[in-house]
Amino acid sequence: MSDEEATAVPPELEDAPLSAPGEIDLDMLMDVPVTMTVEVGRKSLTIKELLSLTPGSVVSFDRSVTEPMDIMINGTLVARGEVVSADGKFGLRLVDVVSPKERLEQLG
Repeated sequence: MSDEEATAVPPELEDAPLSAPGEIDLDMLMDVPVTMTVEVGRKSLTIKELLSLTPGSVVSFDRSVTEPMDIMINGTLVARGEVVSADGKFGLRLVDVVSPKERLEQLG
C-alpha cells in the first residue's frame, strides 16, 4: 500500500471540517436520527391479566396525572414534560431538562 493510499480521504468526508485530534465535531452529528419516547408510566401485569384486557379496560399506571412525563432519547432520560394540546394533537411542554453531566452519568 502506498503512502498516498494510506492517507486518502473518502469522498464523502472531503468537505468535512477538520478538528484537532481528540475533539468532536458536533456538526457531523446533527443529522443523525434519534428516537424520542415519552413514558406515561409503568405497570406490571401477569399474562392472565394481560389476556383479560378488552376494549374499554382501564390500566392504572404508577404515576399521578399531575406528575411530569419522562422524555427519553434512545432510552436515556433527557427531560420531563407535561402533556399539552397543540393544533388538535398531543404535545409536550418541557418543564425540566436533565443536565449534560447527568445524562453522561446515566450512560455509565
